[in-house]
Amino acid sequence: MIIDFHTHMFPDKIAKGTLDYLEGICNTRPFTDGTYAGLASSTAEAGIDLSVALPAVTKVSQVDSINRFAAQYQEGPIISFGGIHPECGNYKEILRHVKDLGMKGIKLHPDYQDMYFNDIRYKRLVAYASELDLIITVHAGVDPKSPNDVHCTTQMILELVREVQPGKLVLAHLGANQLWDEVEAYLVGLDVYFDTAVVLDQMPKEQFIRIVRAHGADKILFATDSPWAGQKEFVQILSDMPLTQEEKELIFAKNACRLLGMEG
Repeated sequence: MIIDFHTHMFPDKIAKGTLDYLEGICNTRPFTDGTYAGLASSTAEAGIDLSVALPAVTKVSQVDSINRFAAQYQEGPIISFGGIHPECGNYKEILRHVKDLGMKGIKLHPDYQDMYFNDIRYKRLVAYASELDLIITVHAGVDPKSPNDVHCTTQMILELVREVQPGKLVLAHLGANQLWDEVEAYLVGLDVYFDTAVVLDQMPKEQFIRIVRAHGADKILFATDSPWAGQKEFVQILSDMPLTQEEKELIFAKNACRLLGMEG
């Protein structure tokens, strides 16, 4: 079984425009057309059993429409998390609504939400989401949108984790994108998960293996960041890694199943 814990899709009517905009920022050509159908096709072609879609809310005004869209997809081959913005004054109500809709978690993106991850508004939001037993996935580390102004550094993460002690926090891009030396120094061993979104073909293989072993394969989640990485390609990269079969099974699906409350 394989679960991709970090993917993206958009409503059909805005998918092309959204990808065109993001392609200009990321300077990377997408592997799908950004639609549900495109992600489902990619998921099937890669032999992936389930893809988890993560919506990034960039404005408070988007919350309702994004969650209406996300709520349609709560069964395989794609399920979607909910979205929220840290500036939402009614964040508790929104998080309860996300929970009531059957969604398993939320996605936060400090760079696109223009707020640092150790801001009290994130701390309150993460704390309440944890009370509701929601998974919280956050973009961590460098992002092409603001490469010189990282909104979720390892020190910000460390501060929030120590103060809030979230139950199910997933740090995207193996703890902090492009800051893996700092991840090894400050985050390895914490009670948090790292996902492999967009990093498997970017970071040194030796460092990836070292982080997996030091942090624990039971806290690593296979992820691609599709459409910004190829799902089929990433399945092959992880399959070829010099990890044990048990470690690969944990990363490919068992850890995700445990988080999502699924059998697998």
